[in-house]
Amino acid sequence: MDLKELDSKYIAGTYKRFPITAVSGKGSVIVDDTGKEYIDMGSGIGVTSFGISDDTWKQAVIDQLSLIQHTSNLYYTRPCIELAQMLCEKTGMKKVFFSNSGAEANECAIKAARKYASVKYGNDRCVIATLHNSFHGRTLTTLAATGQDHYHELFTPLTAGFVSFDAGDMSVPEELCKAGTLAAVMIECIQGEGGVIPLDPEFVHALSEFCAANDVLLIVDEVQTGNGRTGKLYAYMNYGITPDIVSTAKGLGGGLPLGATLLGGKCENVFAFGDHGSTFGGNPVVCAAAISVLSRIDDALLADVRKKSAFIFDSLSGASGVESVSGMGLMIGIKTKKAASEVVAGCIEKGVLCLTAKDKVRLLPALNIDDELLKKAIDIIKEVCEN
Repeated sequence: MDLKELDSKYIAGTYKRFPITAVSGKGSVIVDDTGKEYIDMGSGIGVTSFGISDDTWKQAVIDQLSLIQHTSNLYYTRPCIELAQMLCEKTGMKKVFFSNSGAEANECAIKAARKYASVKYGNDRCVIATLHNSFHGRTLTTLAATGQDHYHELFTPLTAGFVSFDAGDMSVPEELCKAGTLAAVMIECIQGEGGVIPLDPEFVHALSEFCAANDVLLIVDEVQTGNGRTGKLYAYMNYGITPDIVSTAKGLGGGLPLGATLLGGKCENVFAFGDHGSTFGGNPVVCAAAISVLSRIDDALLADVRKKSAFIFDSLSGASGVESVSGMGLMIGIKTKKAASEVVAGCIEKGVLCLTAKDKVRLLPALNIDDELLKKAIDIIKEVCEN
C-alpha cells in the first residue's frame, strides 16, 4: 500500500486531505514526495509563525531536548515560567494556565469564568454568551460555545449553559444579565472559521463597556488571531479593549502543540489547588519553542505584517474574479466568483497552498514570508481567480 491507502486504512476519516504528501520544507516553501515545491500560504492553519524548519525555533527545541523533554507540573521548569512571564508582561494579564490546544485553552477560560461567577454570585450565574458564526473548538463544551448549528449535528446533547447571539445585538446579553444568569461573553475579534469576518469596533467597545459595568467577564478567543497574526500581538489590541481572559494557541508554539489561557486582574486567583490541570501543559520543549516565537514578535515584525497585509489587500481588491477581501493583518479571506474549493485546487496545481473558510479562500501565511514569494503567490491566486 502507498501512504494514501495506509492513511485511509488506519486513520479515522475525519479529514478531507488535499492530494499532497508533505515531506520537507524551509521557510514558506513546502516540498512533496515528488519533489514539487509549493508556496505555503496556510502555515499549518496559522501555526508555523516563522515558517517551516525555522532555524531559531529549531535550535530552541534542540537545546531544550538536550536538557529535559518532560517532567510534569509537579515540578518547576524554566521555560514554562519564562514564557508565562513574557505573556503577562506583553499583555498586562496577570497569570497563565498552559494546555495543549486552542480547545483546551477555551475550556480553561470557560471554567475560570464559571468559577468566578459562581463564587461571587451563586451557581445560577453560569451562562456563557457567544456569537453566531463563531468557532471555539471541537470538544463537546467548546462545540456548545460555537455559534454554528451544523457543528452540533450528531453530537447532542452538548454541554448546557451557552447562548449565541448576533454580533451587534446587545439585547441578548442584556436580558441574560437582567435574569442574573450571565457569567461571561466570549468572542473572536475576527471570526476565522466563520469566514474571516472582523467584528465592528463600535460593537466590541459597547460589549466591553457592558461587561465591565456588570462584572461579566469578557473572554477573547485569540486561538487563530493571536501571536502577531493581525498586525498586533493579539487582535483585541486593534480594538483598544482589555479582556478579562484571553485564550490562545496555534502560532504560539510555532509548530508544537501549546495552548495558553491568560487571566486578568479580576480572575487571576480564581483557580485554587486541584481546580484544573494538564499532564502536558507547559511542557518545557514546547515552551522553549514558544519563547523563540514570542521573543521575535516585536514592533518591527508587526509593522512588516501590516505592510504585507496592505500589499495583499491592494493586489486582490477589485481584481478580476475577486468579489471582496476581508480580514486583518495576515489573516485574510477572499470571496471569489468561482467556488473557493475550485480556486484552492487551481492554486495547488500551480504550486500555491491556500485554505478555505466557509465560502472564501483563506490566507494565513507565515508572519515573515519572503516578499518575493508572497508576490508570486498572490499573482498565482489572481491568475486562478481570473481564468
